[in-house]
Amino acid sequence: MKPMIETRLEELRREYEAGAGVMNELQKKQDELRTTLMRISGAIQVLEELLATEAAGQDAAEAGGPRLVAN
Repeated sequence: MKPMIETRLEELRREYEAGAGVMNELQKKQDELRTTLMRISGAIQVLEELLATEAAGQDAAEAGGPRLVAN
């Protein structure tokens, strides 16, 4: 019976090590994905601010330009 228990123990230890390795890889990928999403979020924010600034500039230019008045 002892050899059977020792064999099973070794199998479980190998499975545990393999599982821990997979978990470490997934955590690494999660960290990389989080960093990528933060960069994309920052780029989105910058582009939205540029669009808002451009729209505000166009509104100001239109408001300050010549006006046509019908008689």
